[in-house]
Amino acid sequence: MDARTLEELIGTLGEPLLRVLTAPADGLATPVSEILLYGHGDPFPRSVPGALVLTVGLPPGQIEPLARDAAAAGVAGLVVRGGASQPEAVAAAKAHGLALLAVDEDAAWHHVHLLLASAIGSRPGPGDSGAAFGDLFSLANAVAAAVGGATVIEDARQRILAHSTLPRQAVDEARRQGILGRQVPSSPENSEQYRVLFAAPGPVRLAALDGEELPRLAVAIRAGGETLGSVWVVDDGHLAPDSEEALARGASTAALLLLRARAGEELSRQLTSDLLRRLLDGSADPVGAAHRLGFAEGTLVRVVAFSLDGAGSTPDEEQTALRLLDLVRLHCEARYGRHACVLVDGRVYALLPVTGAEPSGSGGRKERHQRIAEDIVRRAAQALRIRVRAGLGEAVAEPAAVRGSRDDADLVLRVLGPGEDVAVVTEVRARVTLLRLRELMDGQRALTAGSWREVLAYDAGHGTDYARTLVCWLDAGGDVARAAGLLAVHPNTCRYRLRQAQQHLGVDLDDPDERLVLWLQLRTLGGLRGAGRS
Repeated sequence: MDARTLEELIGTLGEPLLRVLTAPADGLATPVSEILLYGHGDPFPRSVPGALVLTVGLPPGQIEPLARDAAAAGVAGLVVRGGASQPEAVAAAKAHGLALLAVDEDAAWHHVHLLLASAIGSRPGPGDSGAAFGDLFSLANAVAAAVGGATVIEDARQRILAHSTLPRQAVDEARRQGILGRQVPSSPENSEQYRVLFAAPGPVRLAALDGEELPRLAVAIRAGGETLGSVWVVDDGHLAPDSEEALARGASTAALLLLRARAGEELSRQLTSDLLRRLLDGSADPVGAAHRLGFAEGTLVRVVAFSLDGAGSTPDEEQTALRLLDLVRLHCEARYGRHACVLVDGRVYALLPVTGAEPSGSGGRKERHQRIAEDIVRRAAQALRIRVRAGLGEAVAEPAAVRGSRDDADLVLRVLGPGEDVAVVTEVRARVTLLRLRELMDGQRALTAGSWREVLAYDAGHGTDYARTLVCWLDAGGDVARAAGLLAVHPNTCRYRLRQAQQHLGVDLDDPDERLVLWLQLRTLGGLRGAGRS
């Protein structure tokens, strides 16, 4: 595998985790071969070409001699903590042609080392399970040769991860079907065998389930008390004398490979989540971020935001939000493959592609994303036992507009009514616009001045309902009969209230501009939404 370059490393991890203070003499195309932890006082290695050195505990005055030794050893660059107030470090790195990168002041060096080492050690791609899963096939062949029978390796959900391919080893139809479908067929008999297997401390011999199958020798794959999967060997009566011991050794190796694969997947997921977080808040290069997330140029995408209803009302809200993240990720990946989801401030965001010709959401038919969101919300409510809501932003084609789609989704969540759990921004555009207008008007004296305050104050002091009467009358386009119907009062009562508002509260209903401003102020700043909807 080719070494990662500094540019790729920075693009993968990016800010705020990793910041470039100065580039090396050869530019960011410099390859990075390994990550070294260098403690102050330790002898510097003589030759470590392409290494990136973490300067653990280095006093500020020692950066110059370290940069000199690092350049002599062929180091690609140094990593310091903070960096904002280290001009001498920048000067030393430039003088010796080294890259100088910075991490947060409070970052733990061992955590930084793990992330950087993992990032240069793998390049996960769409649908790629990593090198560990490739090694599982080699392990399956090794176990098959040592034990003497055709071998499969499964995960804890009975999905077949790898199988042996050695010639002249007996197989049966059950093995063939399992390999073809990548999944062990479900049956009560199979379930009972797995129960016996996972309860056993070591390898177990299992009888054939019917006359056409062969017996099996199987063992659970475990690590730290957790069951990671199992290894199964077809027993045609010619297994090696030490087959159980060989199978147990194979399971131990499989545990290491599965843990490595899990670590690689978690790193890839963490990096993807961090990249999406920066795309959503506008701190990442949008084009580069969209490309690294797997979206081709011109792809329509939409941000969907999921929120726990009644935030702050549950003692384990953080754990509940993490479970919601897992649930959203599971459903999105089931439909779109590996996909970008992230938890930000207790809210889960998913970036979904718009595939094919989908309805706009305003013509009666629901968009595919809306149906997916409704399904997730329904299942989340069942699994988490708490109400979940979802807001869908505008579909956008420009990566730079993803942040706007996220803003749309957040606004939708804010305007959802009591009986609404899911909505697309196109469905609630009027409410979103009024909310934004209220935020823009609030605090601006020229926009908040007017008789609407006197009307609300009079209602509050006298128990009257003039403000709602005015809103309903304005909603009805000046039709007293329709306004009275909305208010459930006699038309004469409605006329009386309107006259009183004009005569005593400074309301001018004859001027169309005054009527428009009054309606807008009552609906936005006053928070009135008409009869029956307040």
